Amino acid sequence: VEGRNFDIRKQLLEYDDVANDQRKVVYEQRNELMDTDDISDSIHALRQDVVNGLIDRYIPPGSLDEQWDVEGLEKALKEEFDLDYPIRQWLDEDDQLHEETLRQRIIDEMERAYQEKEELVGSENLRNYEKAVMLQVLDTQWKEHLAAMDYLRQGIHLRGYAQKNPKQEYKREAFEMFSRMLDSIKHEVIAVLTKVQVQRPEETYLAQQPTEEAFQFQHEEFSGFGEAEPATVADQGEDAGQQRPFVRPDRKIGRNEPCPCGSGKKYKHCHGRIQ
Repeated sequence: VEGRNFDIRKQLLEYDDVANDQRKVVYEQRNELMDTDDISDSIHALRQDVVNGLIDRYIPPGSLDEQWDVEGLEKALKEEFDLDYPIRQWLDEDDQLHEETLRQRIIDEMERAYQEKEELVGSENLRNYEKAVMLQVLDTQWKEHLAAMDYLRQGIHLRGYAQKNPKQEYKREAFEMFSRMLDSIKHEVIAVLTKVQVQRPEETYLAQQPTEEAFQFQHEEFSGFGEAEPATVADQGEDAGQQRPFVRPDRKIGRNEPCPCGSGKKYKHCHGRIQ
């Protein structure tokens, strides 16, 4: 029994070693990120990597023009990065565009748009935002990866029924999952930074200033938090003659009789409710 327990503990340690190795890599990257104020060079490299990877899916390296899926590339850029690039129009208007030059034009357009954002919000603000996005995406993806690793570990022993070594299968799949996580981090960071919309400071200020129409509209819609609108001075004068303070009479009032307060309602629907 002790020998079997030792084997179990040894296997658990081997599984833990895989997760610990990945944890070291992630924590090293995170600590390095925390100690760096400017990660713009890293963002630039990530953008090149992510965009080229996307283009490869629709324009394989070394492929002929007839093999290009231009419409698919346009759709992917729109769905993943919210970019409306008329790639087909570019190709029709410029005969000099080939695989490499087209790649470079797409990246140049993204870099130009990103540079405009930096000019609007300032370099320091954008550097801080880049770092915050990177940390948030890294932490979220790592937590999801750990949960997926636990799920894999719980069912990996079933691979033995297929004449496969569970430990080797675990290491192989854990490595593949880790690689996919890293790719997902890069893609999500670039997607967030590409999609983010910025405004000039003066545009933000104007957008926050309520107009005269807005004040008037809010005033007209206000209804006293659901209460009845207050009566005018003239209305209050008329109501003063119709209603008076309620004084409970000596005799018992029938529930269907008019209420003595002068409201015109039946007693059971007015002050009779409080009895």
